Amino acid sequence: MPKITYIDNEGTSRTVEVEKGLSVMEGAIQHNIPGIDADCGGSMACATCHVYVEEKWLDKIPQAEEAEVDMIDMSFEPKKNSRLSCQLIVSDEIDGLVVTTPEKQS
Repeated sequence: MPKITYIDNEGTSRTVEVEKGLSVMEGAIQHNIPGIDADCGGSMACATCHVYVEEKWLDKIPQAEEAEVDMIDMSFEPKKNSRLSCQLIVSDEIDGLVVTTPEKQS
């Protein structure tokens, strides 16, 4: 199974195995990762699963679609590497992905 590393805003890191086909958000929820609230359950109706993707992974994941970009604009402290973790689907290609949660969720 691919491994995803979640780093909280204080630098605490947790690496967990996430089943292929699940979202990075679902992996966080299954493993009780703090900092990803996922209030809408992954329907992209909020920005409470906002994460910062480690820069080296930006070219390896699909680009955000317009609806996701609009949601990210409403998140807390959006950056150029901001993504909604509900839109990042776990696959072998992103094995080792590293994401950091913001100081707080919107």
